[in-house]
Amino acid sequence: MRNYSTDEIRNIVILGSSKSGKTILTESMMYEGKVIARRGSIEQKNTISDNTEIEQLYQRSIYSTLLYTEFMDHKLNIIDTPGSDDFVGGVISAFSVADTGVLVVNAQQGVEIGTQIFARYATNYNKPLIIGVNQLDHEKADWDDTLASLQETFGSKLALVQFPVNPGSGFNSFIDVLKMKKYTFTDDQGTRIEENIPEEYAEKAAILHQELIEKSAENDDTLMETFFEKGILSEDEIRAGLNAGMRKCDIMPIFCLSGLKDMGVKRLMEFIIRATSSPAKTDGELKSGAFQECTVDGPASIFIYKTMVEPHLGEVSYFRVMSGKISEGLDLVNPETGAKERLGAIYAVAGKKRDKADEMSAGDLGCTVKLKTVKTNQTLNVPGCDNVFTHINFPPSKFRTAIKAKDPKDDEKLSDALSKMSAEDPTIIVEYSKELKQIIVSGQGEHHINIMKWHLNNDYKIDVELSAPKIPYRETITKPAVADYRHKKQSGGAGQFGEVHLLIEPIVEGKEVSNKFKIDGRDIVLNIKGKEEYNLEWGGKLEFYNCIVGGAIDARFMPAILKGIMEKMEEGPLTGSYARDIRIFVFDGKMHPVDSNEISFKLAARNAFKEAFRNAGPKIMEPIYSLEVVTPSENMGDVMSDLQNRRAIIEGMSSEKGFEVLKARVPLAELYKYSTSLSSLTSGMATFTMQFADYQQVPADVQEKLLKAYQETETDE
Repeated sequence: MRNYSTDEIRNIVILGSSKSGKTILTESMMYEGKVIARRGSIEQKNTISDNTEIEQLYQRSIYSTLLYTEFMDHKLNIIDTPGSDDFVGGVISAFSVADTGVLVVNAQQGVEIGTQIFARYATNYNKPLIIGVNQLDHEKADWDDTLASLQETFGSKLALVQFPVNPGSGFNSFIDVLKMKKYTFTDDQGTRIEENIPEEYAEKAAILHQELIEKSAENDDTLMETFFEKGILSEDEIRAGLNAGMRKCDIMPIFCLSGLKDMGVKRLMEFIIRATSSPAKTDGELKSGAFQECTVDGPASIFIYKTMVEPHLGEVSYFRVMSGKISEGLDLVNPETGAKERLGAIYAVAGKKRDKADEMSAGDLGCTVKLKTVKTNQTLNVPGCDNVFTHINFPPSKFRTAIKAKDPKDDEKLSDALSKMSAEDPTIIVEYSKELKQIIVSGQGEHHINIMKWHLNNDYKIDVELSAPKIPYRETITKPAVADYRHKKQSGGAGQFGEVHLLIEPIVEGKEVSNKFKIDGRDIVLNIKGKEEYNLEWGGKLEFYNCIVGGAIDARFMPAILKGIMEKMEEGPLTGSYARDIRIFVFDGKMHPVDSNEISFKLAARNAFKEAFRNAGPKIMEPIYSLEVVTPSENMGDVMSDLQNRRAIIEGMSSEKGFEVLKARVPLAELYKYSTSLSSLTSGMATFTMQFADYQQVPADVQEKLLKAYQETETDE
C-alpha cells in the first residue's frame, strides 16, 4: 500500500463497555474504506477484529486489535479495544499511540461503569473523545435517557452534532446540525440520502446549530472575533473550533450510529478526518521530559507498544513511527540496551490481514516480525539518535493467585510460558515468592487470569492449578525479653558446644537506644561495644549489638550468631513469616576450647532468639491495602456491608457523576477474589483499584488462628 504522509493519517482508539458494539462498528468502518468486501458478525465468528480462538469462544474482545481503513485519501488507523476492565491493558497501550478516542455508548444502556472508566483513562492520558451513541436501531434504544445520562456524566463538555429522528427498531435517519442536513439510510450498506431538514425539526436544529457555533467560538480567540462580527461561523470554522476544544479535552462531540446497519459510520469518519488532529499535532514525550516532534524531517524512531506471539510467525511487534520515516532493511538501535536490530518487512495491519508497506512516515501505526530482543515499552532509533519514549504506565493489579503445574515435570515449561505471556501482556505480573514459596500471578481480575489459564492449557499444553496465595505476614515484638540457649552435642570425637545469652526489644521510631532494662523485676545493664544495622529487604530493620565482656564468646563467633538470628528472622517463630523491627543485644555466653564452632553458635543463637521472641509480646502484622470502589448508588449498601464483613475500615465516601466512591482500608487476607464478588454484587457495574498501604497488627482472634495453624505444621529443630 502507498505511504501516507503524517497529515494524511488519523490514529483513533475505539472504547466502550462490553456489548456497546465497538467491533461491529469497526467492521463498518473498514467496509466503508473498502479494506474488506463484506462485514463479519460476532455470531458467525468472522470479524476482522475478534479473530482469536478465545475471543470467538467468548464472543467478546479480549485483546486490542490494530486495524486500518482508507477513506477520503486518508489512512485511519483504528485500535479496537476490550470492553471489560479485566483487559484494560489493551486500552492503556492503545492510548499511548492513538491521538483521539471514539467512546461508544450503547443506546439501550446509556452511560455504564465502563463508559466512566474509559473516559477517566482518556482524561488521564489527555486524549480527546468523540461520543458515538450506537445501536440506535435496537428496539430498546432510548435516546432521551442516554442523552440525559451523558449530560449528567460529562456536563458542559458535550456538543450535540446529531440527533436521531426515529430511534428504535425503525431507526433510519438523523439530523446533522453541523452540516444542517437530514440523512436517511435506504439499506444496511451505508447508502444514504442527504436532504434538507424537514420543517418539524428546523427550530430544534437551528437552536442546536447555534449552540455548536458558540461552543466552537469559545475555544479560539480568532473564531470568537469572527462570531462577534458576523454572528455566524462557516462549517469549516465550526470544525476548527471543535478541534481546538477537543485538543484541550473541553469538547466531546456526539454522533448517532448503528454500526450493525452501517448508519452514521461514514459521517463519523468524515468528521474524524476533517475535525480531529493528525499525528503532526502530537509530539512524543521522552523519558528525559523533552518532546520529539512527530515529523518526517526528524530522526527515524519507533515505539513498540505491543508484542504478541503468533503460531507459525513468531513474535509480532506493533509500533508507532514517532518521527522520521522507516523502511524494510533499516538498521536501528535500542537506546536502553544498546542492542542492534534490522527491520524486516513492515505491514499495515487490519487484524490478521497484513498489507506490506514499502515505507511508513511519522505518526503511522504498523507491525514487523522477528525483532531479536525488543519488547513492549521500548524504543528503536537510527544510530546517533538517543530518543527513549516514555513507558506505558499500566494500572496496578486487582487479582492475585498462586499457580503451579499439576505435573512437577512441567515446572520449567510453566516458567517459560508465564514469562512469554507476561511479555505479551504487561498487566500479567509473575513473581516467585521466596517468602511464600509460591509462584504468584497477578492480573486485572479473575476472568483475566482464567484467560491466561486457558492459554496455558490449550496453547502450551500445561495443566495448572490455581489457589489462594499465602499472605505475606510480618512478625515483630512489643516489649523486651531475655533468653539463653545452650547447644551441646557429643557423638564421638569433636562435639558441638555453644551458649548464647541475648536480650531483644522492639525498634520504635523516635525512641533512643538504652543500655538499661528492667525485665521481670530484674535490672539489666549492658556494656555496648559494637553495633550493626540492617535495612531488611522485606521491610523494617534489624539492629545487632555486641555486648560481650570478658571474652565470654570469641569475636570470631559473632558473625555466626548474627547469621543464626537472621535465619530465624527469615522464618519467624510465630508463623514462619519474616520478622522485622527488632533490636538484639548479645551480652553473654560460653565457649568450649575444643567443641565450639560456628554451627554451634548459629544454632544456639537461633533458639535463644526464638525463645526470647515468644516472651516479648509477639504480634503478627498483616498487609493492609487502600481500596477505592466506584459503584452505582443503588449498590452502595451491599458493597459497604460486604467490605465490613472483610474487616474493612471505611475512610470516606463521595459522589462522582452518578456513581458513589467508597474509600476503605482492607486486609489483603480478605481480598482474594474480591473483584469477582464485587462484580456479582453489582452485576458488573462497579470497579475498584487497590494499592498497598502498610502493615497493621492482626486482631487477637485472627492471630490465635494463625498461631494454631502454624504450630500444627511446625517441626522441631
